[in-house]
Amino acid sequence: MAGLRLGPLLRYVDWESGSTATVWVEASRPCTVEVRCADGASGTSPTFSVAGHHYALVVVEGLTPGSTTAYEVLIGSRRVWPPDDTRLPPSTIATPPVATSADPGKGMAESAGAASDGVRISFGSCRWAAAPDGGHDPVGPDALVTLATHLAADPAAERPDVLLLLGDQVYADETSAATRRRLAARRDLKEPPGAEIADYEEYTYLYDESWRDPEVRWLLSTVPSCMIFDDHDVIDDWNTSAAWQRDIRATPWWHERIVSGLMSYWVHQHLGNLSPAELAADPVYAAVRAAPDGTEALRRFAAETDADPARTRWSYRRDFGRVRLVMVDTRAARVLAEDRRAMLDPEEADWLREAVLDDPASYDHLLIGSSLPWLLPPLVHDAERWNASLCAGVRGDRWARFGEKVRRAGDLEHWAAFPDSFDRFTEVLREAASGPDAPATVCVLSGDVHHAYVTEPRWPDTPPGNGRASGTASAPDAGSAPVARVLQLTCSPVHNSVPRWIQAGFRFGWSRTGRRIGRFLSHHGRTGASPVTWDRTDGPWFGNQLMTLTLLGRKSALTLVQATAGKRGAQLEAVLERSLTPEG
Repeated sequence: MAGLRLGPLLRYVDWESGSTATVWVEASRPCTVEVRCADGASGTSPTFSVAGHHYALVVVEGLTPGSTTAYEVLIGSRRVWPPDDTRLPPSTIATPPVATSADPGKGMAESAGAASDGVRISFGSCRWAAAPDGGHDPVGPDALVTLATHLAADPAAERPDVLLLLGDQVYADETSAATRRRLAARRDLKEPPGAEIADYEEYTYLYDESWRDPEVRWLLSTVPSCMIFDDHDVIDDWNTSAAWQRDIRATPWWHERIVSGLMSYWVHQHLGNLSPAELAADPVYAAVRAAPDGTEALRRFAAETDADPARTRWSYRRDFGRVRLVMVDTRAARVLAEDRRAMLDPEEADWLREAVLDDPASYDHLLIGSSLPWLLPPLVHDAERWNASLCAGVRGDRWARFGEKVRRAGDLEHWAAFPDSFDRFTEVLREAASGPDAPATVCVLSGDVHHAYVTEPRWPDTPPGNGRASGTASAPDAGSAPVARVLQLTCSPVHNSVPRWIQAGFRFGWSRTGRRIGRFLSHHGRTGASPVTWDRTDGPWFGNQLMTLTLLGRKSALTLVQATAGKRGAQLEAVLERSLTPEG
């Protein structure tokens, strides 16, 4: 008899029609999975098989726009979700209201799919999901668990409309004691890759650990989620450089690791990012579902993608009413040859530009999800730009070899470590923020660096203060200054830590002395000036945390909460609440 092994996860909710959603599950055996809603909406799907596991992504149709409805998951005629013994609230699907011909008087924001109280988007990254050992959690309370507990306990609490998980959803290179015991039961941990993940089956252990916590399982069943990978989903500093890639490919265990990593990401994270129309047009999805066992079809896809990353696009675009999200792959899409080094391959860069600049009048807020921060502490930025210049040979071979050692030792592989890509990305943001149809805000949402901060850039022709040009807006050109407010919002970790000496280093990176050292490195590396300067407006904060944007019309507000331990258990403490747009 088939049962529910993992999930359900509510993934895609259609903000255009308000009537469709997708729900991801893993079953214990091949079967047909049904999602049945209290309002009569439903969907069914047979499972597909990968490496002995059985999955379904159920498209639920017939939902009522502007409603919240409870749902159940059935296998055959037997209900497998929610569990009979649960104390948690029902899992629900909330849909946005949409305009109808009988109701033409709705405002633009509501008619485009935005709820009357705005769109709430919570985000963060870097969640090491290991359960506390003996009740003691060495990295402190898990912000995602704490959010789930808070929402489950208070039916009146405001829930996010979507949860953005910006990388490091699992740690293939940093396993918990419980996972290591499972690994040791199937192979000798003295053989490479040791206590790290070796293959697809072992990746499933990580997703079990990450998504089986009862509160998190409930949260992901009722709040839609968008995901993108970062390095630890595969390995620390994944695709740092061409030399790094050559070295890792020479190891006997790497091919299975990268193929399994991409396969498991496709199954557990990527599919749920897609709309039903995108799923229907996806040839890999069709091939995997058509085969009695889709393992080889998916392995072939993953191996071909690793050999030629340009053949696959992991990036995607979502619109939530008049809020546009563009989620960017900053890992697999890299070009690593030193003479052509780029964060995004040319086709990916063109796609990003088009996704950002397409019909700017159709959105009031632009969000770009990048697992890696665009703007770092100035000293760190200058060090990465300097290092990239050395590795490119600006000061000869000896400095280039030294630069590669420093690059790997210091994890120097953010946007600044790809100077041409940084400059081009910055120009895309300037164009998006300029002109008569500019949105109210352009926000780059990031994680990775295990702390949180808010940064505001300033272009040479932009007056200091609020990031806005004075005077009336004009059509964008090479010299036009941003009209929208542009911000880097960095939030990490959800559940992890950072050593105190690294905390001190990040703080020093913002200091005057740190900036002076950065200018010296720029001079030594002959890097030239960056196209923008920037200031830290809030933070840094260190702890397990989540940010939430509340977007209503052309207004935007930001909240940062941290999970703190107390006598009554973990609590969410607000450490920042501020408007990002002028009041009135």
